Amino acid sequence: MKDIFLLDLDETLLDFTRAERENLISVFTRRGLPADEAVLQRFHTINDGLWKTLERGGITRERLKEERFARLFGEYGVEEDVPAVAKEYYENFLRFCFPFEGAAEFLKALGGRGRRFIVTNGGSLIQRGHIRDAGFEDELEGVFISEEMGVDKPSVQFAEAVERSIADYDRSRAVWMGDSLTSDKLCAESKGIDFVLFVPEGKEDGGYRGAVARSYGEALRIFGSM
Repeated sequence: MKDIFLLDLDETLLDFTRAERENLISVFTRRGLPADEAVLQRFHTINDGLWKTLERGGITRERLKEERFARLFGEYGVEEDVPAVAKEYYENFLRFCFPFEGAAEFLKALGGRGRRFIVTNGGSLIQRGHIRDAGFEDELEGVFISEEMGVDKPSVQFAEAVERSIADYDRSRAVWMGDSLTSDKLCAESKGIDFVLFVPEGKEDGGYRGAVARSYGEALRIFGSM
């Protein structure tokens, strides 16, 4: 029976793509910079690629914050104060928090089955602010944020730190759910933890052949069958 639930935050409980988009529009509009669809999509691609580089240990978190803007501005020939834009964008993220529909109810349902923990690669300031603003705080028994831990998913050190921090932890009773095959899945597999890929309807699953939940109701059914 599964009663230890390790849950990713962005794109699993929160709509990070929407928050990223609206934050970028807000910052760029204030600075008189272009924020059309092509720019928004290009930033998303650059940012996603850099986060995957971070997962492989190829870039630091602090460098990532500026590099995404340096690359974007370089491609578009924009002359701008990269450190200032990066700082404004990061701090401005606190304004944008969009829980997926049903996320709060999902956490409540899990609370009737066991303990719920957040496992996220995001920054401490933003993630804790979003957890608070989404109303998730009272539904969680613990929050593990890579910036606070000093290690990132999918490193085995991240998974080990999570395991050490949970009282009465039993790997056979744990299940990890997230949206990333390169982060969440690999981290779970590094310690032999069952994994469920969360992919809302309309999004690609990358051809994954393991357990896939396309809704919170489906996730609950899968957890119950494990």
